[in-house]
This record gives sequence, structure tokens and C-alpha cells, in this order.
Amino acid sequence: MIYYTNIFHKEEKKMAYFDDVKVKDKVYGLVFGKGKVTQVFDDSHYKMMVKFKNGYEVPYTEDGVPGWGNFKKQTLYYKEDIDLTDVDFSPVTKVLSPKKIIKLREKKKLEVRLPSGIWTECTKCVTGYVEDMLEAENFHLFRKTQKKKDK
Repeated sequence: MIYYTNIFHKEEKKMAYFDDVKVKDKVYGLVFGKGKVTQVFDDSHYKMMVKFKNGYEVPYTEDGVPGWGNFKKQTLYYKEDIDLTDVDFSPVTKVLSPKKIIKLREKKKLEVRLPSGIWTECTKCVTGYVEDMLEAENFHLFRKTQKKKDK
């Protein structure tokens, strides 16, 4: 965590992760994968707009929280800062039926594969994304919630 002191008011303010972001900075989003900053906003809730290689364009706060989905924590990082060693990119082992997907979603035991290839809880995504994947019959993008492995 980086802190700086305002010498005129003698107050400390925590610097946000993307305080010094610039257009064309390379980033990696846990939701959408590789991207590049296309716009930076100074006086807005969102600090920047990021265009991803897969075509998505999403606004992010100065802390890296997206304006897409129900994410409350940072999902965007500078490309050189991210370590994906412990992230689950595993392939689906069993394709679920539409009926099973709906049942697991109702029980909040459904995970969806994001465009970046990472698995996440279905509740964190925008409802429209899940519906679009179901309508397109992309059943291979869903799986039952995996138990966390102890290390």
C-alpha cells in the first residue's frame, strides 16, 4: 500500500492502484483477459476505459473494479504485475444439461467460465451474460462449483 502526505493539510491519503494510469498501458483483467487502456477520466467515478482483445470495452475505477457484473474487488492489473499461477483455467470435465445448469444456478452452486478463461461464481456475472451463454447453447462454459483444495 502506498501513502502520500499533503503538506498543506497534513492528511494522509491512500494512493489507488491506477492513480498513474496512462492511455495505451497494457493491463490484464481477470474477467476479460489482455487489454489496453483507451481512455483516462480525471473527474469521474470510473478512472479509465479498457478495450480487451476479445472486443469487450469496460470502464474501471481507480482501484481496478469493473463497471460490469457484481464484482466488489479489483479484477484489473497492470500486465507486468499479475501472476496467474494459482488461477483456475482448467477445462470442463463434464458438460452439463440446461436443466442441471438452471438447478445449480438456483442453488447458487454454479460457476461460469469468463471470456479470460477463468472460472468464477455465476452470481458475480451480469445476468445477461449467463442468459446469453445459455441461449447460445454454450453449456461447456458452466460447471458445478468446485471445492477449494487446501494447500
